[in-house]
Amino acid sequence: MEQNKDKLVKSITSRDEDFAQWYTDVCRKAELMDYTDAKGFIIYRPYGYAIWENIQRHLDAEFRRTGHENVYMPMLIPESLFMKEADHVAGFAPETAIVTIGGKETLAERLIIRPTSEVLFCDHYAKIVSSYRDLPKKYNQWCSVVRWEKTTRPFLRGSEFLWQEGHTIHATETEARAEVLGMLDIYRDLGRDLLAIPFVTGRKTDKEKFAGAEETYSIEALMHDGKALQSGTTHYFGTGFAKHFDIKFQDKDGVVKNVFQTSWGVSTRLIGAVIMVHGDDSGLVLPPYVAPTQVVVIPIMGQKPEVAAASAAIKAQLEAASVRVKVDDSDKSPGWKFSEYEMKGIPLRVEVGPRDVLAGECVIVKRLDGEKIRCKLDNVAATVKSLMKTIHAEMLQRATANVAANTRTAVTYDEFKDLIQNQPGYVKTMWCGDVACEIKIKEDTTATSRCLPFDQTPVGTVCPVCGKKAEKVVLFAKAY
Repeated sequence: MEQNKDKLVKSITSRDEDFAQWYTDVCRKAELMDYTDAKGFIIYRPYGYAIWENIQRHLDAEFRRTGHENVYMPMLIPESLFMKEADHVAGFAPETAIVTIGGKETLAERLIIRPTSEVLFCDHYAKIVSSYRDLPKKYNQWCSVVRWEKTTRPFLRGSEFLWQEGHTIHATETEARAEVLGMLDIYRDLGRDLLAIPFVTGRKTDKEKFAGAEETYSIEALMHDGKALQSGTTHYFGTGFAKHFDIKFQDKDGVVKNVFQTSWGVSTRLIGAVIMVHGDDSGLVLPPYVAPTQVVVIPIMGQKPEVAAASAAIKAQLEAASVRVKVDDSDKSPGWKFSEYEMKGIPLRVEVGPRDVLAGECVIVKRLDGEKIRCKLDNVAATVKSLMKTIHAEMLQRATANVAANTRTAVTYDEFKDLIQNQPGYVKTMWCGDVACEIKIKEDTTATSRCLPFDQTPVGTVCPVCGKKAEKVVLFAKAY
């Protein structure tokens, strides 16, 4: 058993030895994805896609609860339509893939493969909205987008990725701004309730905001190696897009006005966040509520009728309690199975053998810390439910403690540079608001501003870069 485990574990690079290689090893060995012959385009294997489906189900329920409807927009955008909003085009032009031939004919107008769908929604909204009675429109779509990235990494940055993108229009600025912050809360709660990730939330600087937005807000996660990962964004557009696309409505007072607009999205980048926040040197460690399989039952001497029957009964008991469970009754050795499912991060393993059956018990093993719990066979479901709740809380607490331990404060620029270069995590500092200071920080350290956190309690009085008076608190970090 130990030899089998050692062989599997040795095939995964240690996180502290080479975190990037560890990440790639886990993605491949845990069968989350595979590469294709088209650079930057990956296959989402069933286990990886199932994680995305669980995220999707959670969010889709929240979107419906808050009055949003799912739609689907075309994959292709006529170039003339794409070019209608200058800032937006400038932000995405370097990443666009363009269709120039249809069948055997050169197209009269080139077609952009969507990098995002703002212009499609705007064009549609302009055609269907005319009165305040038509508002709000609160649409969301689940789709893939293509952005021609030079450097790719599975789930984190790809030429194609899966996501959801919400696009809403409203009669008032107040309502639109409430939408932006309300969706940010839904994303933050996704981290807390499903992924066991304590997202830091705040507003992006103007340099880092979405192309065409007035304001962008983000959820930021901190990885094991101390780098930050922007894990989702919400955007307030004001009336900018509406003016370019002539999205107008007649209000209750009879005056024709432009709508106020938002967009928001998260992507399969969240899978990468789960891997890097929670994984260890043995592989994945999945939070129970997002795990495709929450419990694996391993029969010991499963050919014995009483063991097979007990395993089947445990499975039925767990399924009746809405637990995602599988029984591995293959002819592979128990040790091999233990190592495989440890690498795949399945939260709980149930072992049952002839002696256990005689005692009316089984053994439940936590993937998180290896703790073993003896459990009566007729109490497996209740014990598993309780353990999943405990495991989720423990994982969230660990991740929260990691963020707290790796968030530091800098007052002087020398102190800032020393922390960024030599300590993992966030550095909180004051900022004068001048983009030149933000650019200098990136040039000197490769760190970028992650967000202006909502808690703006000052940590000093001047910008460490230029020495001018500063009133804004910003979190900086090296990032993916």
